[in-house]
Amino acid sequence: MMVPTSSHRSRVVVVGAGIVGASIAWRIAARGFRVTLIDKAEPGSGASSHSFAWINAGAKEPLGYHNFNRRSLDMWQRFGEALADDGNIAGIGLRWGGKVSWETEDDAAQRLVSQVRQLQSWGYPTRLISASELSELEPSLDVGDVTAAEYSENEGQVEPQLVVDACVRRLAELDAAVHTPTELVGFSFDKGGRIVAVSTTSGDIECDYVVLAAGTATTHLASLAGAYIPQAESPGVVIRTTPVRELLRNVPVVYAPGLGNGRQEIHIRQCADGRMMIGEGNQESLAEDDSQAHADDLLERACHYLPGIVGAEAIPVPVGWRPMPLDGYPVMGFTPEVPNMYIALTHSGVTLAPVLSQLAAMEVCDGVNADDVLSPYRPTRFARTKAR
Repeated sequence: MMVPTSSHRSRVVVVGAGIVGASIAWRIAARGFRVTLIDKAEPGSGASSHSFAWINAGAKEPLGYHNFNRRSLDMWQRFGEALADDGNIAGIGLRWGGKVSWETEDDAAQRLVSQVRQLQSWGYPTRLISASELSELEPSLDVGDVTAAEYSENEGQVEPQLVVDACVRRLAELDAAVHTPTELVGFSFDKGGRIVAVSTTSGDIECDYVVLAAGTATTHLASLAGAYIPQAESPGVVIRTTPVRELLRNVPVVYAPGLGNGRQEIHIRQCADGRMMIGEGNQESLAEDDSQAHADDLLERACHYLPGIVGAEAIPVPVGWRPMPLDGYPVMGFTPEVPNMYIALTHSGVTLAPVLSQLAAMEVCDGVNADDVLSPYRPTRFARTKAR
């Protein structure tokens, strides 16, 4: 790692204007560094635009990774207040109230109970609830037969595009530069192997540090500098609907059981503008069917549990390719190949944006190693894989 020699005038190029990259750029600019944020497309138009945007730490294993997500979850309120215009978190779509899920089949119900007990043993505020409690929590739901149900009270949702837009506004106030659409195409190095400039489709930009937070493109961009950051392919599909009246008044995130015939569970949330967002399976499920027919099917299944959606139109969203480090866990830190190139890559970008941006800013701006927190997530684990 390079220790900054003139920290308040150091030049940092952040590549990738999704929720992670934009948050890191804002945090570093707020420290007085000269920041340039670039993206090959418009800010927020990549994986962030396809995210279900559920803030949670449930089903995140092992315990260390669960606690890492929970730490970030607990940071979101203060992070949102600092970022949003006039501290109004509604302006970035940040909403609390938790998540409910339930099961109708015995085997699935037993798995749900086991998961709740595991999370409770980790101190996570989730609990089993009855069918009547479920209906009281969210009266708009038609839950049907319930064999087991749970409520995780500390979870929430946010609108990634609104978060990115707020970051861009804060960057402008800090005299940072935002160049989009501008694509990174190469690097210039000094004799010691450090990056001294990035080459882009808009020209060269001199820099002291580069932060790669470019989602799925990170693997290719890192390779241009000789760094190895492998990813797995992770296609995902969500749909949106036309706006409807406010339905989920108390609990913003709903996981409902499958309806048989091999159809998976569905997850539902209502966006700040009244649209519903609907997906199926869990957050790691692979899906590529972005057809209108599939969107209509998802909407029909959601209507079974949330009758207030009836009459809305399903709007398919093109399949989204989500960042997915090869082992599923974040990649954070300076690369062993290039000492002033920092990687910030993760699947759970929405939940983890507050903590990842804070830690990245500390390591870049202060020249410290947050190894007690980040050691499981260093890029060096893949350098060892490459060496074999």
